[in-house]
Amino acid sequence: MWKLTEPWWELVIRCVIVYFFMLFLLRISGKRQIGQLAPFDLVLLLVLSNAVQNAMNAGDNSLLAGIILATTLVALNYLVGLATYKSKRLEALVEGRPEVLIHNGKLYASVMKRQQITHHELNAALREAGCASIEEVQFAVLENNGKITVQTKSVSAP
Repeated sequence: MWKLTEPWWELVIRCVIVYFFMLFLLRISGKRQIGQLAPFDLVLLLVLSNAVQNAMNAGDNSLLAGIILATTLVALNYLVGLATYKSKRLEALVEGRPEVLIHNGKLYASVMKRQQITHHELNAALREAGCASIEEVQFAVLENNGKITVQTKSVSAP
């Protein structure tokens, strides 16, 4: 139960590699697939649930190996969160930046294509914000968490 079959440092290295590989995969998959979680949070949840799998534990199913892997994952998640808080450049790399989809009624189709946002998804967000058409939109932004934020143009009173 407590006896490791692999060196503790190998478990930590395997864990670090898997964590950053998953973070990379999720980051390049785009904002729509990530949903409401920041990429490093989603990585933590996905990888913690598999902390005793062979990709990280090299077949060591001991309790101590699971504890080492879980501790490493939580520490990595904390460090990535701290690093992205302190570095705007790293934050942009890990979490991405919001993307403007519509500005002053003008649709940026190239951004929609790059982010793989369909017109159906955009129209659903516009309807949710009470807009009947793109011309009524001051701006629509695809946020880091995958949500589309819509601000309508203000209507001046007669």
